[in-house]
Amino acid sequence: MNKLSMDKQVAVVSGLVEGCSIRSMERMTGVHRDTIMRLSVRAGEGCTRLIDEMMRGLRCQQIQVDELWCFVGKKQRQVTAEDDRQNVGDAWTFVAMDRDTKLVPCFRVGKRTKRDAVAFVGDLAGRLDGRCQLSSDGLNSYVEACERAFGRDVDYGQIVKTYEADAIGPGRYSPPKVVRTDRTVISGAPDPAMICTSHIERLNLTTRMNMRRFTRLTLGFSKKMENLRAAVGLHFAHYNLVRPHGSLRVTPAMEAGVTTSPWSIANLLDAAA
Repeated sequence: MNKLSMDKQVAVVSGLVEGCSIRSMERMTGVHRDTIMRLSVRAGEGCTRLIDEMMRGLRCQQIQVDELWCFVGKKQRQVTAEDDRQNVGDAWTFVAMDRDTKLVPCFRVGKRTKRDAVAFVGDLAGRLDGRCQLSSDGLNSYVEACERAFGRDVDYGQIVKTYEADAIGPGRYSPPKVVRTDRTVISGAPDPAMICTSHIERLNLTTRMNMRRFTRLTLGFSKKMENLRAAVGLHFAHYNLVRPHGSLRVTPAMEAGVTTSPWSIANLLDAAA
């Protein structure tokens, strides 16, 4: 991997962040899949550190949070008593997004537990400068997490969407229709009309399209938890710093005032080294 030229590294990472699998990048670039994996882990871990350092003192007014599912090693129903349950089976990525700038200030890969929710929201609170309105789904762990992290210094509301029963037959893979939406004020004085998770749910689609490990009905799952964490770090660093947002025409980091110009993938790899 150390002998891989920068042009080759850029070509490999460019494919990975656009949703190509490791084996497809091996076929397209001629770089062995083991080298691609080592590069992606090294770059991803560096990107995670980079995002941690850069996303500080943010003036975000409307924050939405959500969790994104995938699995590591095997599906949860295949997990046995001999397996390390912290590192195989269901994995959840907690993600926060600023509604206005589309910036992702932080994320956390783990399990859908109260411990991970508390750690995630605590990390988020430490990155914000000033009061914000926070919106989430109905996950109960968020209530205690927000109370611990923000105290009274947050306007927090939950939105719970009720969907029609899953279709059976030809339409079973179509998105179910929302039949009811309930908004609840949890703390502070949030604007009820702004209690919303639609923007981060759209971000979830982008994540699934651009990260093979999150694509449904795929063989491209993560074999190790550390590989998943590295892939998530690489994805969100590229999303924040490199890729211009479709509606903003600039990167989320530029819109939030974190950077003044878009980065190239070569810039990202240099900074994450």
